[in-house]
Amino acid sequence: MDRILKKSLFLTLIAASPAAAQTEWTSGRPDGHAPIGVMGDHTHAAGEFMLSYRFMRMNMDGNRSGTDEVTTQAVLSDFMVSPLRMPMNMHMVGLMYAPSDAVTLMGMVPYITQSMDHETRMGGLFTTESSGIGDVSLSALIGLKREGSTRAHLTLGASAPTGGTDERDVTPMGPDPVRLPYPMQIGSGTFDFRPALTFLGMSRSASWGLQGSAVLSIGENDQAYTWGNAVSGTGWFAIKAGSQLSLSARVLATVQGEIDGADPAYGNLMLAPTVRPDLRGGTRVDVPLGINVHFPDGVLKGHRIGAEWSFPVYQDLDGPQLETDWVLTVGWQKSFEPIGHH
Repeated sequence: MDRILKKSLFLTLIAASPAAAQTEWTSGRPDGHAPIGVMGDHTHAAGEFMLSYRFMRMNMDGNRSGTDEVTTQAVLSDFMVSPLRMPMNMHMVGLMYAPSDAVTLMGMVPYITQSMDHETRMGGLFTTESSGIGDVSLSALIGLKREGSTRAHLTLGASAPTGGTDERDVTPMGPDPVRLPYPMQIGSGTFDFRPALTFLGMSRSASWGLQGSAVLSIGENDQAYTWGNAVSGTGWFAIKAGSQLSLSARVLATVQGEIDGADPAYGNLMLAPTVRPDLRGGTRVDVPLGINVHFPDGVLKGHRIGAEWSFPVYQDLDGPQLETDWVLTVGWQKSFEPIGHH
């Protein structure tokens, strides 16, 4: 798997060689933005701002421990309840504004709806649900290289604990709603530091990008635990397929740490693997394929529409834990020029 990642990044860098580079990187092309699944991929000139909306659907189905799939019956041999599947929908509204050429500010507000199907050791089936506003984030994108065919910027961001960590629903345990397990909570409950470093490049017919990012939890939430840190790296390559269309492929690798501490509401840790703080971590490698449509003029000038379908090629989970089947992201972006600009 390391060989695949290294080869993908090598091909990406080759595509950005000086011989193929154009004079100046520009966002005014269909491949001038990263695939829609990449956040904080570009900066703006002073006075510009951009509105965005993304819808993400993630489908998890079946359990995995390490790199091996695990049957429901195998999970139920150790736990009283086994998760079966978990669809999750997220709506993300974003705003970017550049007070200067050197700094672009970005705010993002997510709204999450999710459900989880379960089977009990006695053969019973039940479903729990949760929904609400997730953790709101605010970031500053600081330009490090702002001229030429390659660009680079540093992102310094943080998220606030606006998402719920006390989501409840009714289960077969009794008539009263109980605290839902860790994956069904909406937020982290802590202030989280979200740094990233992004590199971009462009040639006459293609563009590329590399981004490393992290979510680093700070402190302990009101339920006496802290989500494990997450570190991600992604590289993409996009081909300009026309004046308004580009096609992209990328590799995304994510390492998620275990939860530190434990919610005392989960008294019996053998009830279900979803209440075990030591079964929340793992490593995943995805290959997202995308399309971007850009409208440079006319009545839709400044609008962009993007879609990306992602599937895992490697999952090594501290389980049993629900595995990811696929992720679909679709989105819209609209850029606005500075007031008075002609």
